[in-house]
Amino acid sequence: MSWLYLGIATIFEVAVGIFASKANGFTKLSWTTGTLVSGAIATFFLGLALLTFDVGVGYAIWTSVAGVGIVIVSALFLGQRLYWKQALGIAVVIGGVVGLQLSGAA
Repeated sequence: MSWLYLGIATIFEVAVGIFASKANGFTKLSWTTGTLVSGAIATFFLGLALLTFDVGVGYAIWTSVAGVGIVIVSALFLGQRLYWKQALGIAVVIGGVVGLQLSGAA
């Protein structure tokens, strides 16, 4: 169940990144509200996941996967360009997350 909680937290954290980019320095109320609500939901589910995960491992997975998700969503739907060096960085992050999982720490 903790993986499900971590997945939900990650999805909402991706939403935080996207909404915050649209909030224009928190001057647009609807995007600002979306940012805050998504952040609260992400934090709630992260807290549930951390009941099982070690905090360092759970947080590292959450932030890493969310960061990769934001880059991918931005490239696919927001017209932001993804350069090869960024793609390489994403591959390294994914490798690190897989390494954490394979270590048996989570």
